[in-house]
Amino acid sequence: MRKTMSLAAVLALLLSGAAFGSSVDPAVQRAIQAAIEANERADSVGFQWRDSAKMIKQAEAAAEKGDNATALELAETARKQGELGYQQYLDQRNAGPHF
Repeated sequence: MRKTMSLAAVLALLLSGAAFGSSVDPAVQRAIQAAIEANERADSVGFQWRDSAKMIKQAEAAAEKGDNATALELAETARKQGELGYQQYLDQRNAGPHF
């Protein structure tokens, strides 16, 4: 639950423009926002992967430093993990012993 609240706070800052300075590439901002949204969706069903939130923070730090390539790579990986986490939930939600 705490992860969801912290990711929601980051998303709110992103949307308000306060999280990044004006020097951050808009494509990087969109990639980070997509990663946050994908991971919030996975977290909402309890399937957020272990390192996704950490990767998002690292992407934000890289973006602030102007390292757009690293920021995009980290954000894309975190987004994929969020999507895969949600897909994992969909695949396993009815799992159980079938006698």
